Amino acid sequence: MSFFRDRQIRWYAIFLVLFSVLLLGINLMFSNSQIDSVKEIYTMQNEAIISSLLEQGVPKEVAASALRSDTVSEDGKQLLRELGMDRQSRVQSIPGLIRFQQSVFSQAVILSIVLILLLVTGTAVFFWYRKRLYLQANKVISQYIDGDFSNHLPQNSEGAIFQLFSSVEQLATMLKSKNETEHKSKEFLKNTISDISHQLKTPLAALTMYQEIIAGEPENAETVKEFSAKMGSSLNRMNQLIQSMLKITRLDSGNIVFEKSRCSVSNLIAHSIRELTTRAENENKQIIVEKSPDEQLTCDMEWTGEAIGNIVKNALDHTVSGGVIHISWERTPAMVRISIADNGDGIAEEDIHHIFKRFYRSRHTLETPGIGLGLPLAKSIVEGQGGFLAVQSKLHRGTTFTLSFLTES
Repeated sequence: MSFFRDRQIRWYAIFLVLFSVLLLGINLMFSNSQIDSVKEIYTMQNEAIISSLLEQGVPKEVAASALRSDTVSEDGKQLLRELGMDRQSRVQSIPGLIRFQQSVFSQAVILSIVLILLLVTGTAVFFWYRKRLYLQANKVISQYIDGDFSNHLPQNSEGAIFQLFSSVEQLATMLKSKNETEHKSKEFLKNTISDISHQLKTPLAALTMYQEIIAGEPENAETVKEFSAKMGSSLNRMNQLIQSMLKITRLDSGNIVFEKSRCSVSNLIAHSIRELTTRAENENKQIIVEKSPDEQLTCDMEWTGEAIGNIVKNALDHTVSGGVIHISWERTPAMVRISIADNGDGIAEEDIHHIFKRFYRSRHTLETPGIGLGLPLAKSIVEGQGGFLAVQSKLHRGTTFTLSFLTES
């Protein structure tokens, strides 16, 4: 029965069974004691009768026969009535019964008190433990209501009450998870708004300044042309910032569903760098794709291509004229790895652990163009598909980014 799965109820039931056994044992002992007392009174009464008969000269045989006889005569009944010793007589008039009655009464009172105290004590202990359990549960649930999930309901026993506690704990876990998610969402939104506001200040201030300069010299064609171009660059920077932030926000909030499919790694690389080869030529830099055996990779080609493109773009930003960017890939039993290596500026040791933070700019690269969102976006894209993005670098010697994707079994 599920009712007896509760440990406290089970112990209380065992206590009641033991109490019943004890009560039965005491009743048997009390009955035997009464029998011994009655036997003693009967023997003493017979001794008194025999002694009186013998003193009056009644032969032993006649006295013995009288004691053994079970025949009842009317004369005998009449004599007992006259002596006040028949069945209707009061106990006080029968020798020996008063003491017997007092002994039985005192024993019954003592045993009743002991048994009642034992039963009351056992029941009180049971309800005390039960009340303590309820008070503890009420305290923990009140803390849950206030948003404090540091304590937990007892769940180390069986029974209906502990099944209820387990259900409440599951509900509390869900509430805690929901609260943490909401808190993270609020913090994320707060940080995102703060980051965007901070990053937009510089181009907005520049636009304002350029507009004032143009307004001050509207007839100077060179000035108008120069600062119009600068305004265009600032607007382009703002557009890149907003678009990148929107993509990262959608990735972090889980609103992006990656449309994975099997694709050729060589085609993925070609798709990723298609728009960057012209820039590399204009800056006298090379993007060399190693002629490795083609492999198949399961990923979202558009998003993964953007991640690779952002890493290549970062390499171009930090590589001087004549620099080389090597792209290669390999297959291991568990993964497909894509490596993007350059011989550019490299990353200082104190910066390498921060390069995937949004808007992070090293003090060594403050003059380098960029908004500090390309690498964080690439990392979110790769990890969002179950992959890994790692980096190795030495200052002034170059950097290697490795994208690792698990292969399908």
